[in-house]
Amino acid sequence: MDSVTQVLLGAAVGEAVAGKKVGNKAIMWGAICGTIPDLDVIGRYFLDTVEALDFHRGISHSLLFAIVVSPVLGYGISRLYSQASATWKDWTLLVFLGLFTHALLDCFTTWGTQLFWPVGDRVAFKSVFVIDPLYSLPLLVCLAWLIFLPRGSSKRKRLNNAGLILSSVYLMLTLVAKHQANQVFENSFDAQGMVVERYDSRPAPLNIVLWTVNAETREGYYIGYYSFLDIGQKIKYNFFPKSHYLLENYRENEKVKKLVEITEGWYTVEAADNGIIINDLRFGQSSGWQTGDGNFVFAYNVYQGDSKTRVDEVEKKLSDGSKMLMPLWNRIMGN
Repeated sequence: MDSVTQVLLGAAVGEAVAGKKVGNKAIMWGAICGTIPDLDVIGRYFLDTVEALDFHRGISHSLLFAIVVSPVLGYGISRLYSQASATWKDWTLLVFLGLFTHALLDCFTTWGTQLFWPVGDRVAFKSVFVIDPLYSLPLLVCLAWLIFLPRGSSKRKRLNNAGLILSSVYLMLTLVAKHQANQVFENSFDAQGMVVERYDSRPAPLNIVLWTVNAETREGYYIGYYSFLDIGQKIKYNFFPKSHYLLENYRENEKVKKLVEITEGWYTVEAADNGIIINDLRFGQSSGWQTGDGNFVFAYNVYQGDSKTRVDEVEKKLSDGSKMLMPLWNRIMGN
């Protein structure tokens, strides 16, 4: 999830663990711990494009990281506030839950996390967009209210619990919505005679009313959208040929292999002025997504440079984000 939401969740967790003992200090340290896993973004300054992609939401988002770091950081905080009533165990629990709930929340997004690093695949439920105001707002409102109350106030605890419960219920609701959307997509495949090898669904940006699906066939991928406010359940699909044959000159390159692995096989290839473009289909398109004519949010230019194969992320157009907001709202409201 976005950094603001992770700060809010960490703060609420901190309040739940130690707010009664140390007041707003628990909120502050909870917010800090809720931010720590995302410090892995500094990897982009030291690693190449593919290495940074693989590193993101890796070790820093793992259960192992939370287990190892928690007692160390917990001890440091307990020494800092040696006169406070919170013990080393209290601070260790606060740190652990701050780190772990961050990773757990990210598991609900499309990118997912390597929760069980160094083994296993990424855990990704793909039921919530990386920014979702309906998840974040209960936490924000309740925290903004309770920080002005005395730490021993019973109302403070009730407010924090309310924020955590409302946001958690909403998170569970995203799974229900995904299940219902999947039923519609599966029925649509059958109704349109599509021979689908596998499919992958996710919510459109900022909501769980509009859903999108990638459906793989032998020839390529179909991408379609369905809103719970649509009239009927007939879905229009845009087709994207795989064109994986264009990888031929790069197929044995280790960086290209890793990039394909990261996409989980959801990628198309197209020719470019210099080399090829690999499109990661999992995050959809920006402007032009209604007709399938837009650029994919994540695309990578693979080319031969300085006697070695290079992989660079295609620069995003910031204007695409603003251009898609009104069409997105209209599509959420139904076809």
